[in-house]
Amino acid sequence: QVQLVESGGGLVQPGGSLRLSCATSGSIVGIYVMGWYRQGPGKQRELVAEIATGGRTNYADSVKGRFTISRDNAKNTVYLQMNSLKPEDTAVYYCTLRVGAQTTWGQGTQVTVSS
Repeated sequence: QVQLVESGGGLVQPGGSLRLSCATSGSIVGIYVMGWYRQGPGKQRELVAEIATGGRTNYADSVKGRFTISRDNAKNTVYLQMNSLKPEDTAVYYCTLRVGAQTTWGQGTQVTVSS
């Protein structure tokens, strides 16, 4: 059973940066997609960004140009570099691993953007 361990959340001022990391505890075989979702206060969970095994990426319109997703396949780790953070980016961020029709979720890490 693969588990996801997230780190890097915290409190940051508007305009600041944070980098989230998500490491997998087990081995993964085959083609898979890793990504980040978030759920803000009173909002539905939404996709932030995802990256496939071959490196293809997909971003929510609200974060394009500010966030960058990357992965280290050798370490089965995915990163989310978040720049120019805004108060509306405040949310719990969840790492995901999708293999075929199965999705595994991390426990979530809080990101708060506030002055």
